[in-house]
Amino acid sequence: MPSQTFPVTAAELAVLERSGFVESRHAGSAIVIAPDATVVRSIGDPAAPILPRSALKPLQALACLTAGAPLAGAQLVLATASHIGTDRHVAVVGAMLEAAGLTEDALRCPPAWPADRATRDDLVRDHAPRARIRHECSGKHAAMLLACQASGWEQDGYLDPAHPLQQHVLQVVERLTGEKPAQIAVDGCGAPIPAVSLAGLARALHRMGTASNRSPFALHRHGAGVLRAARAEPWAIAGPGRPDTAVAERTGVFAKTGAEGVVVMVAPDGTTAAVKVIDGSARAGGAVAVRLLERAGALSAADAAAAASCLRLSVTGGDAVVGAIRPVV
Repeated sequence: MPSQTFPVTAAELAVLERSGFVESRHAGSAIVIAPDATVVRSIGDPAAPILPRSALKPLQALACLTAGAPLAGAQLVLATASHIGTDRHVAVVGAMLEAAGLTEDALRCPPAWPADRATRDDLVRDHAPRARIRHECSGKHAAMLLACQASGWEQDGYLDPAHPLQQHVLQVVERLTGEKPAQIAVDGCGAPIPAVSLAGLARALHRMGTASNRSPFALHRHGAGVLRAARAEPWAIAGPGRPDTAVAERTGVFAKTGAEGVVVMVAPDGTTAAVKVIDGSARAGGAVAVRLLERAGALSAADAAAAASCLRLSVTGGDAVVGAIRPVV
């Protein structure tokens, strides 16, 4: 029998309205944690295990830091990024590999075209092939290779769940989520991805978002540094016009989207909202997270509107806007 890896007790989170008619509904789970670590909103079943997908990257980047990877600035942001493969992103990842004396051949993420259309068109015109360094997770993989080098671990096989690096990642995940993963799966980039609850994921990002950069504990100092770096250079976490980048630029909210409908947002005051849309759709989760932060008092109405404007929520009919994706939480 297949293992259970998504919420089974779901609540309606958002609807898509077209010309005043509710055409589609999105259900799932959500949780909001206040700056003082109090759970102020729980919707659906946030205690059920999910696969965080790329929303786990901040924890994986933190694990690389605590393993000794020399990451700072844009390189640290690329370690937690799902980037669109522009030349600017690739230059940073290339510098990370060069620092380790490696080429992109050492990356074990699959070759890919960049998600950025202009960059992809340029590469196609130049008859360039798909490349591992253009994959959206190449920064995470480069950080993992740097961590292996810093800790004296073999770089070959760094994606094996039994590899010392992945065991260290697992320890960091367990410490910050407060949970033992329900299962270890394989992410789209080939890296291990532990199944943790949505509540555990939110708890981990909340701990990073409220940690002090002067903490006596390295895990907390580095955790604070990951989010601080992303807020300082939001272009690197995704790319121009992409929701995670645009939300951070306009509001200072750290936003990290994962595949299959996972979103985590951490407001400047530490309020954290995490959402899992049960059907895996990416279109509603960000709007729900923004609404939850606003309802919790972590975003003003103006900032919430600015964030929502980055999320492509309009529904069109011909050349006209005839509706929108609307949170119902």
